[in-house]
Amino acid sequence: MYNYYRVDPSVVSFARGDVTGDKVPDNVYLTGTKTPDSPFIQNITLVVQDGRTGAYKSVDLSENAGYNPTLFLGDFTGNGVDDILIRIDSGGSGAFTYDYVYSFLNNNPQLIFNFKAYNEQFQYDVKFQNNYKVKVVSKINNLTYLIDISLRDPKYLSEIYDANGKLKNPIEGFVNPVSGLYPVDFDSNGVYELTAYQKIAGRYNADALGYVVNTLAWKENRFNLQNQNVAISGY
Repeated sequence: MYNYYRVDPSVVSFARGDVTGDKVPDNVYLTGTKTPDSPFIQNITLVVQDGRTGAYKSVDLSENAGYNPTLFLGDFTGNGVDDILIRIDSGGSGAFTYDYVYSFLNNNPQLIFNFKAYNEQFQYDVKFQNNYKVKVVSKINNLTYLIDISLRDPKYLSEIYDANGKLKNPIEGFVNPVSGLYPVDFDSNGVYELTAYQKIAGRYNADALGYVVNTLAWKENRFNLQNQNVAISGY
């Protein structure tokens, strides 16, 4: 005799706003299958109920399992209609997130931001330098940043540098995929930009050196890099 445990999908996030462009508020849901005794959620699906007709339309997500799925509605393209920002925490050690922005204008779902495409487009080189520096090169815009690590713990530095501040061996770090995508209306014009955070790591993932912070704005039918900074923690 076998017992089969079935868990039906349930609503895991909800927001309300006009995403179809007909001036009538719509109901926007994320549904998913909850895991017993765990915050892990599978089969996360975007569902929009048209506020005027009551009809439902669902959209499958390419990465549809994780933690704490959330919704945000806001105009990212400047057409006066809310778009749908979805964020799912991966739960891995790198704290990556699965992020999507959908336009649902005229009940036609269009994926206008995909975290996978972003991660492929935004690539970096990270190399330790002599004299307690780490050079970060952003390939998409050919900008270089120097992070001063001279205030790090002396034991940490002694593993990397000799007494004269020269590298004992070449070391390359890396930049993680996006680990946070946030809506911010920087110029207060009612149109949101996207701010993406990516952790800069040194010898290993827990060796955090800072974050690349990219601001993306909608232009010419896609999100373009508007501003880039590197943020570091104090010691």
